[in-house]
Amino acid sequence: MDSLRLKDVTQYVEDNIGSFHEKRISSLDSLKLSSVLKRKNPYLFKAKYVLTAEEIIRGLVDAHISSNEETLFGDWLEGLAIFINSKVYDGWKSGIQGIDLEFDNNGKRYIVNIKSGPNWGNSSQIAKMKDDFKTAQRTLRTSNSRLSIVCVNGCCYGRDNKPDKGDYFKYCGQRFWEFISGNSNLYTEIIEPLGHKAKERNEDFKQAYSNRINIFTKEFLKQFCSDNGAINWESLVQFNSSIK
Repeated sequence: MDSLRLKDVTQYVEDNIGSFHEKRISSLDSLKLSSVLKRKNPYLFKAKYVLTAEEIIRGLVDAHISSNEETLFGDWLEGLAIFINSKVYDGWKSGIQGIDLEFDNNGKRYIVNIKSGPNWGNSSQIAKMKDDFKTAQRTLRTSNSRLSIVCVNGCCYGRDNKPDKGDYFKYCGQRFWEFISGNSNLYTEIIEPLGHKAKERNEDFKQAYSNRINIFTKEFLKQFCSDNGAINWESLVQFNSSIK
C-alpha cells in the first residue's frame, strides 16, 4: 500500500475534468426536439397550465440535463476512483462484465461495482449486480481456486449505515473513498479540485444551453402552435402518442 498524494489527484482532475464538460455540451448539441417530446408526458404540461412554448422546452431540456449529467459525472467519478486506487493499491479497471475495479489488499481480491449514489437501482437491477458478482467469482477462481474474493458495491456519495449486505458490502460516501484509498478524509479533500475551471466551463455550457432552448422553441412554435401563438395541444398529443 502506498500513500496517496493529493497533488496527484489534483493533477488527474485538471487533466481530465474537461472531458466531462465537453460531453455535457456534446449531449446538448446532439439533442433532438422530437426525441425529448416523445419521452415526456404531454398531459402533465396541460394539467400544470403551461401556456408558453419556452416553458415546455425548458422543462424538456432541464429534465434531459438532470438525468444525463448524473450518468456522465458518475462515469467520470468511476475513472477518478480507479485512478486513486491504482496509486494506492495498484488496482486496475476490471475486464469482467459488471465489475469496474479490481485490487488486492491483505491477501484478498476486491471486486467493485461503482455507482454514483446509494439509491441507484430497483430490486431487479440489484439482483443483476449480485449475479455479476457471482459470475466474476467463478471466473476468477477458474485460475486460482483458493482466491479469497470480497464483493463491494461502492457509491461515490451518500450514506448506508448497514454496509454488510450478506453476500456483498455496500460502501457509500466517506466509507467508499476511504476503502479505495486508505484516506478517511479523501471524500472532502477531492471536492476542491473538482471545481477546476468550473466557472469558465459553465459559461460555455450556458451558451450551448441557451442556443438549444432558442432552437427548440422556434421549432415548437412552428410545429405545435397556432397562428395566434396558442399551443395546439391536440397536435402535440398526437405527435407524442398516436399509433400512426
